[in-house]
Amino acid sequence: MPTNVMMPQMGESVAEGTITKWLKKPGDHIERDEPLFEITTDKVDAEIPSPVSGILSKILAVENETVAVNTVVAIIDGQGPTETTGAKPEGAAAPEVQATRPDTPGAAAEFQPSAEAAPPPSTVHAGEKVRSSPLVRRIAREHNVDLHQVKGTGLGGRISKTDILAFLERPAKSVAEASAAKPGVAGRPAAAAPGVSYGQTITFTGPTHVTAMTPQRRLVAEHMLNSRKTSAHVTTVFEVDMTPIVQIRERMAREFEQRQGLKLTYTPFIARAAVEAIKYFPILNSSVEGTTIVYKQAIHLGIAVALETGLIVPVVKHAEEKSFSEMARAIQDLASRARSKRLNVDEVKDGTFTLTNPGVFGSLFGTPIINQPQVAILGVGAIEKRPVIRDDAIAIRSTAYLMLTFDHRIIDGGVADQFMAHLKNSLENWQEPIL
Repeated sequence: MPTNVMMPQMGESVAEGTITKWLKKPGDHIERDEPLFEITTDKVDAEIPSPVSGILSKILAVENETVAVNTVVAIIDGQGPTETTGAKPEGAAAPEVQATRPDTPGAAAEFQPSAEAAPPPSTVHAGEKVRSSPLVRRIAREHNVDLHQVKGTGLGGRISKTDILAFLERPAKSVAEASAAKPGVAGRPAAAAPGVSYGQTITFTGPTHVTAMTPQRRLVAEHMLNSRKTSAHVTTVFEVDMTPIVQIRERMAREFEQRQGLKLTYTPFIARAAVEAIKYFPILNSSVEGTTIVYKQAIHLGIAVALETGLIVPVVKHAEEKSFSEMARAIQDLASRARSKRLNVDEVKDGTFTLTNPGVFGSLFGTPIINQPQVAILGVGAIEKRPVIRDDAIAIRSTAYLMLTFDHRIIDGGVADQFMAHLKNSLENWQEPIL
């Protein structure tokens, strides 16, 4: 019986997705969980697997077409009763299996095909055609990987997103040896730092060069414009003396890494301080629905991560329940998997407050745009040594500018400034143990 394949929702604020590539054509047979098409949204890029086995009878949305979530994009004729289902993104959660990772409470474990169902892996030898999707080839280019060295577990040795990500998780020496045969792009290092964008190389044939926005860029643009039209944006800026935090980090970095297996960064300090401030000012953790204010009990903290292809905001769920070390682990885990495109749908949705850190690129301060349907976003500028006045004398202190953009429809300036004052006090007089 026919099964409707629908555009999945890849995040709470995502209302549509763009189909970038069909991996099957009408009349082709497809197995359950075999990649069917690729999509891009302003949140994630993903391969979408087939929900059932059968024959792809109809394609209802063409490549590069943007369609609303829950729109039927294809029909598969298979066995069993008629059903309507959303396709499950590769690496997405399997509803019947619960994860046990402490950093993502209540999240579902990533789906993995059973050993019986998976075809034997095969390595494509030099000179042979590599069977893979555009998404896999893009990941390989970003990490300078020769796909001939990657074992494909798909039909006919096809390399899936799971295969390339598993390859990248191998020890660095193995990946480096496999990648040695592939030269780097002229003008770029052979292995780019994660999240660093080198910009697009343009060859001018005239006074101007015109190129279309990518589907992901179009969606980001629409999301940003919608936020500006929806919320009354106001930004307040506070200078914070980060010297106590800098000293703690310098003193505890080695022990923290030895005991936790994590690099000690400034982000968990700011994240924990923000969460505690939200508890005192819950209006910052709300949303607007018409003429009502919806307060959220759980604090789901979005952490903006810069990628070469744009920006993504994975979410630390129930941040109010996490200790410092648990917060640090959750942030590092999400950021790492965001850069290697291994986030699942649940990890980019339901955010209630966002933290963005342009300071890592040297920015002193800015005016970030609210991530709808949230009502506030906290920006962090670069931590730098600056001359300040202390006890009527000039002192050298490590300071940073913190910026809160808030929705003035429901948050008054006084409340926003009190929130920031609480945050500033927590950072300048840090009390929480980090181990």
